[in-house]
Amino acid sequence: MEKRVMTDSKRRRGLMAASAVLGSVLVLSGCSGSNASADGNQDTSQAKVDEAAAKKTSEAQIAITPKDGSNNASINNSGIVKVTKGTLTGVTVTTADGTDVKGQLSADRTSWEPSAQLERSTTYKVAAEAKDTEGRVAHENASFSTVSPGNSFIGSFTPENGSTVGVGMPVSINFDKAITNEAAVQKGITVSTSSGQEVACHWFNANRMDCRPQDYWAENSTVTLKLALDGVEGANGVFGVQQKTVTFHVGRNQISYVDAQTKQMKITQDGKTVKTIPISAGSPDNKTYEGIMVMSEKYKETRMNGATVGFTDDDGKGEYDIKDVPHAIRLTNSGTFVHGNYWGAKSIFGSVNTSHGCVGLSDTKGANDPNTPASWFYNHSILGDVVVVQNTGDKTVAPDNGLNGWNMDWAQWKAGSAV
Repeated sequence: MEKRVMTDSKRRRGLMAASAVLGSVLVLSGCSGSNASADGNQDTSQAKVDEAAAKKTSEAQIAITPKDGSNNASINNSGIVKVTKGTLTGVTVTTADGTDVKGQLSADRTSWEPSAQLERSTTYKVAAEAKDTEGRVAHENASFSTVSPGNSFIGSFTPENGSTVGVGMPVSINFDKAITNEAAVQKGITVSTSSGQEVACHWFNANRMDCRPQDYWAENSTVTLKLALDGVEGANGVFGVQQKTVTFHVGRNQISYVDAQTKQMKITQDGKTVKTIPISAGSPDNKTYEGIMVMSEKYKETRMNGATVGFTDDDGKGEYDIKDVPHAIRLTNSGTFVHGNYWGAKSIFGSVNTSHGCVGLSDTKGANDPNTPASWFYNHSILGDVVVVQNTGDKTVAPDNGLNGWNMDWAQWKAGSAV
């Protein structure tokens, strides 16, 4: 009996030891990722934790343009915030010094954009917040710097948006940086007209491109200029920043003909003569340019100093300096005007050419008499009207001296296109 009891005791100790070892194995197996429970069913506690965490994360996805850390960013298309699977609840855009940027939130609250063009060479910070349909909040932040003036170019254009001009007014664009990639820039500029006329552009130099049809613009037509230059690389490391649409109206067809031999100017509208005015053109020593010229500026009164256009005396002073020239209309950059003349004898108009190259019309001092020929012509002219000067004996005005590209034939004009 005693021997059997001892044997049973040993068996019990052996079973207990085996159970302890088996328990250790199960614990170690559990740490390695087993989800099996003692009863053989899958343990779902960890899955439930992961699912709960996922439910706490907002489904709203916020996107900021440009991406965080961007340099040379657009001043037109930056600072834009959009959200999917949610709505925006707050957007703040500030400059480095803390100045707030005003913006507009879309009606459906899924996008926000600045109300005005951003500044160049400025760092902006964006902080955006959105909620999904369950009210869970998402946040996104970004910082970017816009293109600097040194790394960007702008084109100043003529005529102005919304203006009414004469049939000779070209679209003239002057760039503040030399353009070396002319084709890329020209592709970003389109000029179209309601009349359906073909329009071609011509590069005079690296800073200037003019556009016009073969013949004068059709009267009473509308011309549209589109500048899609934002991000266009005009030269190495120099990018465009303009994104703009400009429209102007072409008025009646007025063309004036100056004849230096007869000393008369004939004004026509729609091909019919409406008035003839006696003139005094450039003297034999200072002939007026011949050719087609376009009115580019008008001044009721202006100063004309000969020293600014090369007419100086032995002391280096201007041969003339008239501080109140009345009814002056510019025809060239080099100083050719049609203007009123109150200092000359009335007898010179229609009989003798006496000027330093301008076309003079009889006028009175002060530019307040509406009955003078100069006043009539000034009041019946608009920028873009054409003045054709003939029989002066001088050379034809250069096409780039003012807005006078009409002195180049169509084949030459189109040859100057980069595309």
